[in-house]
Amino acid sequence: MSSNGLITEELLAAQTEASVAVLAQRLEDDDYASPFDGLGDWHLLRALAIHRPELVRPYVHLVDQEPFDED
Repeated sequence: MSSNGLITEELLAAQTEASVAVLAQRLEDDDYASPFDGLGDWHLLRALAIHRPELVRPYVHLVDQEPFDED
């Protein structure tokens, strides 16, 4: 993400297949110092899925949310 934590058009445009692969691997590994770090990556991948879906197709399983039971 950008240094200010915002997902900008420039940030989305700057992503490549390689950078998205690294992002997806971080999400797969789920080894973050804080939950907020993982959430930031997830939001970036989700924004890419909306604005640049061709980059996210191999990782769409990381964006899809499974329904869950809160009970």
